[in-house]
Amino acid sequence: MNSTKTLWGLLAALLIASFGVLLWTGEQIYQKAPPMPERVVSADGKVVYTRDDIEKGRQVWQSMGGMQLGSIWGHGAYVAPDWSADFLHREIMALLGAWAQRDFGKSYDALNEEQKAALQGRVKARMRANTYDAATQTITLGADRAAAIAAVASHYESLFGDDPQTAQLRDDYAMKDNTVPDAENRRALTAFFWWTAWAAGTDRPDDDITYTNNWPSEPLIGNAPPPSTFLWSAFSVLFLIAGIALLGWHYAVTHDAGAEPQRLPDFDPMRHVQATPSMLATAKYFWVLLALFLVQILFGAMTAHYQIEGQYVYGFKLADLLPYSITRTWHTQLAVLWIALAWLGTGLYIAPAVSGYEPRFQRLGVNVLWLCLLVIVVGAFAGQWLAVMQKLGLPNNFMFGHQGWEYADMGRFWQWFLFIGLMLWLFLVGRALWPTLRGQSEARSIVMLLFLSTVAIGVFFGAALMWGEHTALSVVEYWRWWLVHLWVEGFFEVFATAVIAFLFTRLGLLQVRMATVAVLFATIVFRAGGVLGTLHHLYFSGTPTPVLALGASFSALEVVPLAYIGFEAYHTYRLGGATQWMRRYRWPVMFFIAVAFWNLVGAGLFGFLVNPPLSLYYMQGLNLTPLHGHTALFGVYGMLGIGLVLFCLRGMKPDLAWPEGILKFSFWCFNIGLALMALLTLLPLGTLQLFAALKHGYWYARSETFMQQPIIDLLVWMRVPGDTIFAIGALALAVFVIGLWVFPRREGEPARQDGGEATRTARRGAAE
Repeated sequence: MNSTKTLWGLLAALLIASFGVLLWTGEQIYQKAPPMPERVVSADGKVVYTRDDIEKGRQVWQSMGGMQLGSIWGHGAYVAPDWSADFLHREIMALLGAWAQRDFGKSYDALNEEQKAALQGRVKARMRANTYDAATQTITLGADRAAAIAAVASHYESLFGDDPQTAQLRDDYAMKDNTVPDAENRRALTAFFWWTAWAAGTDRPDDDITYTNNWPSEPLIGNAPPPSTFLWSAFSVLFLIAGIALLGWHYAVTHDAGAEPQRLPDFDPMRHVQATPSMLATAKYFWVLLALFLVQILFGAMTAHYQIEGQYVYGFKLADLLPYSITRTWHTQLAVLWIALAWLGTGLYIAPAVSGYEPRFQRLGVNVLWLCLLVIVVGAFAGQWLAVMQKLGLPNNFMFGHQGWEYADMGRFWQWFLFIGLMLWLFLVGRALWPTLRGQSEARSIVMLLFLSTVAIGVFFGAALMWGEHTALSVVEYWRWWLVHLWVEGFFEVFATAVIAFLFTRLGLLQVRMATVAVLFATIVFRAGGVLGTLHHLYFSGTPTPVLALGASFSALEVVPLAYIGFEAYHTYRLGGATQWMRRYRWPVMFFIAVAFWNLVGAGLFGFLVNPPLSLYYMQGLNLTPLHGHTALFGVYGMLGIGLVLFCLRGMKPDLAWPEGILKFSFWCFNIGLALMALLTLLPLGTLQLFAALKHGYWYARSETFMQQPIIDLLVWMRVPGDTIFAIGALALAVFVIGLWVFPRREGEPARQDGGEATRTARRGAAE
């Protein structure tokens, strides 16, 4: 395994095989997605909904924020209900109520258990029967069911307007009044909600499971985990144990095998690297990054608080100006944007440092790309606000407004703009690396992997362009998770691994040959589960059983390298104290160590908690999902981004003394705040929801009846300590970065009155 050529061959074969299978599953999803009927009619021939109604309803849903207000098939926000599960349950109860009155002259709740059982058997048979005629593309419903659908539709038409009768429910759901002001649009919205519920409660042709693999849990019609979820959950545990055992054996056999003693440099090899004009120009990327990070925290606090006060934030009716769906949109998008900026800026900084070559007009390209990114952020966010406030109009929404897909919300025009910007970034990084790529240096493999990950980052954002406004919902979900999982979680990770390895080799702490082997092997291990692990997001999104089997198996393997990463974290820590001058890089290294910790906890433990099919069947869309999301997204990618930024800043300002006390304070605020957020709110709240879903069904765990209990309010308020500590850490980081430009102090200069920490830092720098 120490042959670089062999590792490159294994990596290529792995990627070809993995993406081949992933594309095959995409074809299966396309073929077996829930059908979109041309007409939905009652037994007497009356039209209930048309395809145009359902398609228009989806446009309305996307324009109001889509997955940022409630969820569909479990994907989306957590305060309002899952509209698929909610519509399904309300339709069932409307049918049971009508039959109870007609057959027994009582309400359903007043019936005895034998009478209820009889009606439940009837409602299960009626709801799960598939009456879709593929020849005519028509769904035919009984008259009773058509009446029940009309009753539920009237509820939603009231809820999404400004009807006083549903005002309290809007407040409970953190919805603004007149979320959808147009009455015809509200009616169309109910058609889309009904179709998603129909797919969730109707058996596939010639099968006994629904289009969504029996999701959501709904005891009244027998929606329960199918046998495949038990089977593949058990196998996923076996794959996990086997993978960890195999990797542990490999580490024990090969660790330090053939390694030559490394003579560490007596001084910092990068201390006197001359930053080029384009490298210095990347500083503005990091300034914008800090601004976006702080704004993201602000919108996160507002979004969490809406769960307590509904339409208000500390007494101010902010929903009329910044409704929940827009604050959550911006909170989630800003998280991806500022972390991506960290990597984009690092790539532009590190490329000339790798090759020692500054291409002509490189600085101009860096500045132009920065301006383009600003235009994209401002333009996309303005379009989303106009869409959610229903000021943009449905014809313009998909292109310029709010697409409604979580993490892929920006309009198509802005997605194309960003894709072109990433192509420019790829060009700028690639041409700066080109001299090294053409050469025969020992570090060529690391640089090649760095370049290929840059290519992948640029190209794979194109997954966001693979669906259209009316593409089947299951197919959209397939491509959306290519974007979220492969782009963000996959290739950025490879890019960061290559950058860190390069930095440590340039610092003289790692042998280039050993670092090359380690990076290639790590990439193989991460991609072994990471590519097909994408499918674990799609168990219940209208996909066939092979998706569930493959997703369960390979998502378990995603956890395997996270058990191994603890060894690498310890190795990194040892490197961080290997020489006196490495103290200059102490805090970047500490952020890398934090990445290893949160990789194990957030991505590993909390990730595997929700990844097996049986677990996710009950947990999808509950607060155990953001428990994994928050601790993995910031704990891994956020910490990694900050660590890379600090490395770049050290290179830009090599002679400055750092006020390490501020960085230390910021570092621990981030870690303590994130831990408190997870342990005091997300974990207990998600656990309570899980118990509710197991006992009463998924709809109840997401209902206002459950979510407005005093204990839930208390748990949400318990986020305040963690959120506050975390926000203070972000402010401290901003103060640190601003201070490097506003109050610079060279190492060895007398310190200002800053509490003594900077004085000690200066003395250490002078001694070195």
